[in-house]
Amino acid sequence: MTTANAIAMPVVDAPPALSELLRASTSDQHRRAETRTFISALMGGELALEDYVRYLAQLAHVYEALESRDASDDPAPLGDPRLARLAAIESDLAALGVADWRERHPALPSTAAYAARLREVAAGGVPEYLAHHYTRYLGDLSGGQAIGAMIARHYGATPEQLSFYRFDGIEKPVVYKRAYREALDALELDEAERGIAAAEAQAAFDHNAAMFDELDARADVA
Repeated sequence: MTTANAIAMPVVDAPPALSELLRASTSDQHRRAETRTFISALMGGELALEDYVRYLAQLAHVYEALESRDASDDPAPLGDPRLARLAAIESDLAALGVADWRERHPALPSTAAYAARLREVAAGGVPEYLAHHYTRYLGDLSGGQAIGAMIARHYGATPEQLSFYRFDGIEKPVVYKRAYREALDALELDEAERGIAAAEAQAAFDHNAAMFDELDARADVA
């Protein structure tokens, strides 16, 4: 068959890599969460150190639930112990005078709903868990670094109170994040599982936004 008589075959675009799918499918939710009034005011130095303490205590409930999973048999990048944050958060809270964070700062309703979902996910399959793993830990390695600097600048937090934002064993966060995304992309998930992961990542940002809104309703404006 000559080239002139050949039947043109349709070009089928390859599906996006999983990391790109997660990024693109959560862009709207991500933007809405990070521009919530509470987090904007906190970053702008408009609140008080106690407001940051309340925020950090809510994150303790979140990470306690997320890290309840035994991910030792999960594929990379899940289960990397260098990412775990609960111990660092508890250390920061103790340095901030709130060692008894569960009693002093019980989970707000929005946080309780978030943590309940995380416990379900932690006991479930890889697609759901990786969505929350991705949204939390990559955020900590990215925007979280800026948050730590802002808290120190605006509210006088000391290094001992900001260990949440330091990742021992990860010397180059940019390189690590690239490797993390590559590991996600190498996971063999079918289309249904990819869809589950994307939907769960969207829900993760919605949970965060709800938590920020509830914190805002209780914030003490400086």
